[in-house]
Amino acid sequence: MNWTHELIEQLDWHWRQQLRPRLDGLTDDEYHWEPVAGCWGIRPAGGGTFTGDYTSPEPVPPPFTTIAWRLGHIATSILGMRAANHFGNGSFDTRSVRWPGTAAEGLAFVDATYDDWITGVRGLDDDGLARPCGPAEGPFADYPFAALVGAHQSRGDPPRRRGRLPAGPVPRPPTGESVGT
Repeated sequence: MNWTHELIEQLDWHWRQQLRPRLDGLTDDEYHWEPVAGCWGIRPAGGGTFTGDYTSPEPVPPPFTTIAWRLGHIATSILGMRAANHFGNGSFDTRSVRWPGTAAEGLAFVDATYDDWITGVRGLDDDGLARPCGPAEGPFADYPFAALVGAHQSRGDPPRRRGRLPAGPVPRPPTGESVGT
């Protein structure tokens, strides 16, 4: 059995069939919509730039997030940083990210970081999948790389899995409701 092929097929199927199609046609209003007060989002930072809300340590319970924030998180902390740490030069830094201010930019950002991740995973052989993840994965450093790839497959739709998005199409702001807070 070709384990790399099997993992790639699962990972890419979830991306192409579960997560990504739900975001087709995403509008800027939907991207920034805050269904409850206090959502974390992507906000203007001046000079045509944007920044993502975040604080450390994360509040308990964590705040709801906008689709913009969640896509930014997937593109940075889940895909971009890991692709750079495991398949690139490790220089990805969330502090220097140009946060996308529109839905089109956000989708392009997450698509690009997904492409970096899946390209790197495609280059692994059985030995690469069996090797430990290494220090970039903190307490999971000793886990085999296949476990990290599997985690991405199972976390491929975190907005829905964490109750931020229902199954099916992206939620739309009610007619006449203002977007944001």
